[in-house]
Amino acid sequence: MHTFEVFVDIKECTEKNDDRDRIMATRYEINASGRTDAHDTALFQAGKDYPKATEYDIRITRVLK
Repeated sequence: MHTFEVFVDIKECTEKNDDRDRIMATRYEINASGRTDAHDTALFQAGKDYPKATEYDIRITRVLK
């Protein structure tokens, strides 16, 4: 088991006909057995934290432990 630092870029569309999208990033520390598990866990957590998002870009930056 390792601890991965994962950044997720998130894009939310404010309204259907509005050109202004909300773009933000969040950081997670994910305990997982490998990179694939860390990626899937971060995607799941970001989906729970930002349910209105339309796009998620996940970047595993390093192994912390």
